[in-house]
Amino acid sequence: MRAAVKAVAHTALALLGVLVGLAGALVQAGWLPGGLLLALLATAALFYGGLRAVGGQSGVVSSGAGWLAAVVVVGFGRGEGDKVFWGGLADLVFVLGGMALAVMCATLSVLPQQRGPAGALDEGRART
Repeated sequence: MRAAVKAVAHTALALLGVLVGLAGALVQAGWLPGGLLLALLATAALFYGGLRAVGGQSGVVSSGAGWLAAVVVVGFGRGEGDKVFWGGLADLVFVLGGMALAVMCATLSVLPQQRGPAGALDEGRART
């Protein structure tokens, strides 16, 4: 991948991470049991999509950095006391679950190697 295309891809993934983090923070608090599951599924899809889109763990890092930045900024709240996260169990599961999903996706293998058709030398071996 060219450097310019890779930079655009990482920037787009970081912006998607911000959007998914903000949307997930709002949805998980609004629709508690289903919203939390939906937010974590969107987070997992973002991280795995970043892994596949870039072809390496750097896609997970860029999307995860955007996601984490959005979640941290939303978690701080404002001086007037307005907060999205109030320290409940669902908030904790969303934040820690999202970080665990990022680690899981970052430790996946990059892309599976495609095996070509079996040649004359491979006929004696069992295929897996």
